[in-house]
Amino acid sequence: MKNPDSQPENVKCREYIEMKTREHTEVIKESLILSLQERLLENKRIRRIFPERGRLHIDRQLPFLCVYRIPSDKPDFQTGRLIVGQASYLLAPGAKQQRRSVADLVRMIVRTLSREFGTFLITEIWAGPAGQEEEALPERLRHPGFRLVIPRSEVSQVIVDSYRHPLERIRIRSLPAVVDIVRTRRVAPPNCAPLLTSAEQREFNCHVIGLEIDPIYFNRESGEEFPLIRRALQRELTRSLQQIFFSFTRSQTAQKPPHYLSLGRRAVVKAVWEVDRKLGEISSSFDFLLQATPVNIESEWMKFRRRRFQRMPEFLYRPQPKDPSQLKQDLWKIPIPRIEDPTLAYLFREKQDEIDTQISMLSHIDTKKFFYGSMQLYGQVKPSLLRAALEILETIPPRSRNAGGKLVTLDEFMDRARDEMEYYRSLYPAMKCKVEVRNDITGLMVSKGNLLISRTVKIPVTRVEALIQHEIGTHVLTYVNGKAQPLHQLHQGLCGYEELQEGIAVFAEYLVNGLSRPRLRLLAARVIAARRLIEGASFIDTFRELNVTWKFEQRVAFIITSRIYRGGGLTKDMVYLRGLATVLSYLGKGGSLDPILVGKISLEHVPVIRELQYRKLLNPIPLRPRYLESPEVCERLARAQQGLAISDLITRK
Repeated sequence: MKNPDSQPENVKCREYIEMKTREHTEVIKESLILSLQERLLENKRIRRIFPERGRLHIDRQLPFLCVYRIPSDKPDFQTGRLIVGQASYLLAPGAKQQRRSVADLVRMIVRTLSREFGTFLITEIWAGPAGQEEEALPERLRHPGFRLVIPRSEVSQVIVDSYRHPLERIRIRSLPAVVDIVRTRRVAPPNCAPLLTSAEQREFNCHVIGLEIDPIYFNRESGEEFPLIRRALQRELTRSLQQIFFSFTRSQTAQKPPHYLSLGRRAVVKAVWEVDRKLGEISSSFDFLLQATPVNIESEWMKFRRRRFQRMPEFLYRPQPKDPSQLKQDLWKIPIPRIEDPTLAYLFREKQDEIDTQISMLSHIDTKKFFYGSMQLYGQVKPSLLRAALEILETIPPRSRNAGGKLVTLDEFMDRARDEMEYYRSLYPAMKCKVEVRNDITGLMVSKGNLLISRTVKIPVTRVEALIQHEIGTHVLTYVNGKAQPLHQLHQGLCGYEELQEGIAVFAEYLVNGLSRPRLRLLAARVIAARRLIEGASFIDTFRELNVTWKFEQRVAFIITSRIYRGGGLTKDMVYLRGLATVLSYLGKGGSLDPILVGKISLEHVPVIRELQYRKLLNPIPLRPRYLESPEVCERLARAQQGLAISDLITRK
């Protein structure tokens, strides 16, 4: 008797291929659809990968679904990525043999969720054909275009307008969107059957709207993709669709979500945490400011004075702990393109670019290239900022009556700083920050949540509380609040966070009545020094202007100039005064402190933070500044929220 396993190899191979073919034609089996239905009924998250790049993602029970059917007979150009930022979407396999199972899956989703909400909305997108009239236009002139495909059966004008208005607000490269509305008997992409029959739509009270998108994200002639345009379109379309779903949910169901952002994704895929962790590891592998701060400022000051201020100081810097080339390789290997969420991908790309610039700067420290990188990070001294700085220096005399005074000892200041740290630790025991005395810095600095104090620092009694609230009440506190969030970037700092950070810190000095007139002069002098650096003035010329023209003491003028000219030119110090103006403007327009204390962010990120809070991706902040417990501080804060400018701080009593 023959062993059945001893069949010829070609027979085995043929049977294997037939078996795989059967599996291929049934990628969405009935048993899978039933198991997905159980998860929907239990309001559990669904994330399922299908062959042929198919994917189903449903965060939670929601009365809408975005659908894109992946074409099997023509190029796709990643059109499906336009909807993957939604909380409920289906990338459906587009092969003919999958059409029935895809329809079964959609029917199950609609039937299940329409019972929960009383209605349902399907938005199916597809890429439109190349238009002949626009074919001759340069690619840069192509407006974003949308064609709303509405069934001829009665559809509420409210629903039609809820689509049209958000889409018309889309702008890509400053070009406004063009939205056309077409009524038709069948709503489906070309060569595809409708997802639901008319009878099924009536049975489930389901509205099916088609959205044909002009494929401006690829070249019609060469087929080359334009990834930056696709990303921009994805961000804009994601927001518009959320507004559409918000309007539908509030008008057609009993649900009343508080904001359209609350309908965004709450489930975060593993790729997000992987990217966040890797960006955090690279960012924390070096301390940019510490690396760019000379270790011999005090000794160079002594030499500079002995040489009668005629010879440039020769600064020395800490050795770099990491190879810049390797850091860059690791940085650009981070798989940001795998992230579906356009908001988080945008934040990560911003940070990736900033880290790349910082690594380049440190690899060219003490050269002109370092200065060029600084200009990329911090920008120019704008005329309005220069005018504000000159007004301060011209209005406040160099020997102000609240300059100088009795000094506190190093031990006294450390005791006060540790007391403030312990207060916050009593509210949030997870806080691990500490106070350290260092020989290799000047003044005060917060690094990775720790307060670093120079052994040679001299602090007037009148400045103690202001410095405590600047360093601990702002920099340490936002580090701890950011550390309490799921995203590492919020304690390490989102791109461009320094301006808002320093602005809040200086504003905190004002709130505790510690923003002295000499302090304002110091911040103004930093702006002047940065402007002179940009204009090409030498270290000695800038020092002399601060000392002779603006009457700063020689050592103070040296420290200001050293901070600006360190590394080859670091214009960061101008952001203190610029940040103060930014915070005053933000508060004067009705802004609140809470959103800007969630971590180390820029003002441009406040809408993003609000979005992530609505989506429940961020935790409540564990700490608020101690100074807000004071009635006097709250009174000053209220005054600022009524509108204050820097000039008002110059003349205040």
